[in-house]
Amino acid sequence: MIDENVVRHVANLSKIELREEEVERFKADFEKIIEFFNQLDEVDADVEPTYHVLPLKNVFREDEPKKGLEREKALMNAKHKEEGYFKGPRVVE
Repeated sequence: MIDENVVRHVANLSKIELREEEVERFKADFEKIIEFFNQLDEVDADVEPTYHVLPLKNVFREDEPKKGLEREKALMNAKHKEEGYFKGPRVVE
C-alpha cells in the first residue's frame, strides 16, 4: 500500500515539490502502477518472446558469384587513369 510518506520520498528523490492535492493524486497514480505490475506478475512466464509481429523471411536473391567487369571496359570512360587504375585527385600534400 502506498502512503503519503512514500509519495513524498519519491518526490524528494526526484527533486519535485508537491502540493497536498498533488500528493493525493500521485498516491492514486502510484497505486494504479503497482496494480499493473501485480498483473504482470500473474502472466505465465513460459510464453515464447515475440520480437516481430509477423514472421520475417529473407526476400533477397541467392548470392551467386559471377564474372566481374573487364578492366578495359571499366576504364573505358574514365577521364583520369594510370597504369590500368582509376586516378583520383591527390588528397595529402
